Amino acid sequence: MPEGHTIHRLALDHRDRFEGEAVRASSPQGKFAAGAALVDGQVLTCAEAHGKHLFLGFGPAAHWIHVHLGLFGKLGFGTAPAPPPTDTVRLRLATARHHADLRGPTTCALITEDEKQAIHDRLGPDPLRPGDDAARAWQRISRSRTTIAALLLDQKIVAGVGNVYRAEVLFRHGIDPYRPGRDLTRGEWDALWDDLVYLMAEGVRHNRIDTVRPEHLPETMGRPPRVDDHGGEVYVYRRARQACHVCGSEIRTAGLAARNLFWCPGCQPSTGGG
Repeated sequence: MPEGHTIHRLALDHRDRFEGEAVRASSPQGKFAAGAALVDGQVLTCAEAHGKHLFLGFGPAAHWIHVHLGLFGKLGFGTAPAPPPTDTVRLRLATARHHADLRGPTTCALITEDEKQAIHDRLGPDPLRPGDDAARAWQRISRSRTTIAALLLDQKIVAGVGNVYRAEVLFRHGIDPYRPGRDLTRGEWDALWDDLVYLMAEGVRHNRIDTVRPEHLPETMGRPPRVDDHGGEVYVYRRARQACHVCGSEIRTAGLAARNLFWCPGCQPSTGGG
């Protein structure tokens, strides 16, 4: 499932290509035909993201298309003239210069302003949203017996963090993923949050996840670059049984919060919870 930086990048891509222009909307697949018809020909006024949710705003009637890609959704862009769409395209947006095709999302729905606000209300603060900060998440984390690794994946607590960012940010700060949230200090949480703000913003800028500091890059260490579909240099994610770039310990993996957790027992020593 895409992490939050990908959705924010998609919002930026929509703004760059479509904002301020009347957009043709269609649903070649047919599953979103009624919604597409209501925004067809309207101006795309804005595109924004909150966590893993994308919102596209249209016209004076304040229609919003709400998209959640889920595990299998894909959103791709192209120039005009657009090729004939396949019958897997849930939504096509097109202008005289650009088009975008959405396939296989978990959610593609036309919603009202109130329905959009309800989604925001149930999500936690997003490191990439201006005005969101660490304090609201801390209120819940500081009282929770749940592990910090599980809390970071709870979108009601922190929106947009996925499996890669949670593993990497905990490594970068030497925090045992099994520590209960209430055992973190406020200083530790603020440092984690600030690092997420930085790392995820870099993810938007480069359109990939990189978490390795300059002194641990392949060219600095004289090691081969990482080869993975997700791209980017990381410390622990998908590196089970490989040597840690920092201390040489064997990277470990285990299931936690229905996802595979990765950590280094040398750099993230256990505090007794796992």
